[in-house]
Amino acid sequence: MLTWTSIFNTYSPVFQSKVWPLVGLYIVYLAPIGAAVLLGILFWELWPRYTFQKFYLNMKYTLLELKLPRDLYKSPLAMETVLTAIHNSADGTTYGRLWRGEVRPWYSLEIVSVEGKIKFYIWTESARVSNLKSALYSQYPGIEIHEAQDYTKDVQWDPQNWKIWASEFEFTKKTKDKKLIHVYPIKTYVDFGMDKDPKEEYKVDPLTHILEWMGSLRPNEQAWFQFVVQAHIDNQRKPDSLWSRKHDEFKAQFKKVINELMLRDPETKTTKFDDDDMEKSFNQPRLTRGETDVINAVERKASKLLFDVVPRTLYIAQKKVFDTPFGIGGCISSMKQFNHEHMNGFKPGGKMMPGGFDYGWQDYQNVRRSYYSKRVLMVYRRRAGFYKPFRSKHVILNTEELATIFHMPGQVAQTPTLTRIPSKKAEAPSNLPTA
Repeated sequence: MLTWTSIFNTYSPVFQSKVWPLVGLYIVYLAPIGAAVLLGILFWELWPRYTFQKFYLNMKYTLLELKLPRDLYKSPLAMETVLTAIHNSADGTTYGRLWRGEVRPWYSLEIVSVEGKIKFYIWTESARVSNLKSALYSQYPGIEIHEAQDYTKDVQWDPQNWKIWASEFEFTKKTKDKKLIHVYPIKTYVDFGMDKDPKEEYKVDPLTHILEWMGSLRPNEQAWFQFVVQAHIDNQRKPDSLWSRKHDEFKAQFKKVINELMLRDPETKTTKFDDDDMEKSFNQPRLTRGETDVINAVERKASKLLFDVVPRTLYIAQKKVFDTPFGIGGCISSMKQFNHEHMNGFKPGGKMMPGGFDYGWQDYQNVRRSYYSKRVLMVYRRRAGFYKPFRSKHVILNTEELATIFHMPGQVAQTPTLTRIPSKKAEAPSNLPTA
């Protein structure tokens, strides 16, 4: 029969060994080193958060409301020019990034519907307002730009009466190498024929579907679309350098995709065939029309400036009017017209509002749902997405793709609740007689 006394007598020689005192001695000697390593890891993780939060809180930001002219006939190419003007890839010096928390500037492009009234906004750092206004006025001479109060602050989270659903979007394309997902473009305004600048009655603007749905929202319902954008840079180091950040990995990914589509070996630059004799006979691969279109679209994406983009949407309504098929379904379906069957598109993703709370034991008294609802409202209000503690997965879009999902619609958009300037303004003629 085992007793505590018998167990102690059996294993007492082990504890009486000379090894254990040495082990304890090493632990005492190495404890400061281990503590220093642990503190260093915590410092490396927490210091960037502290410096960024301090930098963010000391900066001033402005929300600009864009009022569209009634006689607007510009194609999305005009917005693409504006986006090119605000593409700023400078992220400061190493000292500024590590000590003062400086980061690359980012913007938020927003389409908002409050009870059916649609407005366009751009959120930016106050110091960059002048540059943004100049770019917008140069392409949209009749537009009006006003500093507006943040509409998100008008919504105070009340879980007893209001309900929120939110989601971020990710790409639909599936590849073995996840980095290659961003190479494939979405359906752009060029695919819709808007680059040819047709007459208004012949235009097919993918943005009209979003506007029509947002214009049909009822009282006590709101829908927000937000595209947080930042100029894309390649942070990958060169294989032979520890500090260099100039290695353009994304261009290498473009080349890899094109080589795969053309059945070429990127190392030998030759066409792959099963028969060696055929490889000698043919210098170019045989491509279908669809494969050729994909290659052309990928090359067109690589030829333009790139942005890191966090696309997200939010539907908020009072509980008594919250409509899941209409509200949530509308937010998701509004982004589907940008989907291309053979290339890329958008689908709901991210962890903004996890589901699966179908049973009471999964979310007792809606504690988790209330937490996430409050959090997504804060993330949206801060226009966060690229830096901790609110870092999100982003997609990479070029200026053509980004201008497709956010541009100033022309007369083809007949939504009555879309805010437009009621009359055209012009300067008085210079030859007026003086008194």
